[in-house]
Amino acid sequence: MRVTIVIPALNEAGNISRLIEESYAAVPVANLAELIVIDDASDDTTPDEIKALIDSGRFPGLRYLRHDRRSGQSTALRTGVWAATSPIIATMDGDGQNDPRDIPRLLELLGQPGSDGVALVGGIRTKRQDTGSKRWASKAANFIRDSVLKDDCPDTGCGIKVYWREAFLRLPFFTSMHRYLPALFQTYGCKVAYLPVNDRHRQAGVSKYNNLNRALVGIYDLVGVSWLRKRTKVPQIVDQHPDGAPSVKPDVRLHDKTTV
Repeated sequence: MRVTIVIPALNEAGNISRLIEESYAAVPVANLAELIVIDDASDDTTPDEIKALIDSGRFPGLRYLRHDRRSGQSTALRTGVWAATSPIIATMDGDGQNDPRDIPRLLELLGQPGSDGVALVGGIRTKRQDTGSKRWASKAANFIRDSVLKDDCPDTGCGIKVYWREAFLRLPFFTSMHRYLPALFQTYGCKVAYLPVNDRHRQAGVSKYNNLNRALVGIYDLVGVSWLRKRTKVPQIVDQHPDGAPSVKPDVRLHDKTTV
C-alpha cells in the first residue's frame, strides 16, 4: 500500500529533520511514495533543514512546500493532501512527538480505497508526554466533544493518522478541521478505527497552542461541526438505468466505528 506522508510544520527547527530521517527509516521503501512537508511560513531555520535533506539526495520523494503566510495546521494539511500523488495519506505533527514507526501498524488496519473497509485509522496516545495541565485539558475536551458528536474518538487531537486521500478531499473544509476528522469521516459514511500509538517528548522549540486558545477555538468549532453533522445527508445510489452507466461513485458506507 503506497502512502504519502504529510507533515505540517511551523518553526520546527531541531525537530523536523530528525522526524524526516526517522520516517524514511520506519516506512519501507516499497510503501513510501513521498514525504511532503508544508511549511506554514516559519521564521526560523526550518526551511534550511528540509532543503538540506532534499539536496543531499538521500531521501527520494522528499518535497517542501511553503505557504506565503501563516494559515494554520488544517490548511497546511489540506495543501499537502492536494499535492499528494498516492491514494493513501499518513499525517504527523511536525514537532516530533508522533512516532513514525507507528505508521506501518496503522496502515495494516486501513482498507483499500473505494472498498467497504476502514477509511481512517487514528492514533490514541496512551502515555501522553505533555504537562499535566495539557493532559487534563485534553481529556476534558475529548469528553465534551464526544458527548456532543458521539464519534467515540478517545483522542481526536492525536496528529498521527492514516486515511484515504479521496475521502478527505470530499469533506467540507474549515480551519481546525483536523481535530474533527473522525467525526467528519463518519458523517460522510466512512468507517474509522483507532489504535494505541507512542507519544514522545518534544526535543526542541515550543508548542504553538495553550489551553486557553485551544478551548476557545474548540467550543466555537464544536458548535459548527455539530450543526454540520445534523444538516449533512449522503444518500446511497441503489438503482441506475441503464445498468453499467458511468456514475459518480458515492463515498458512502454504513456508519461504523471500530476501536482496536
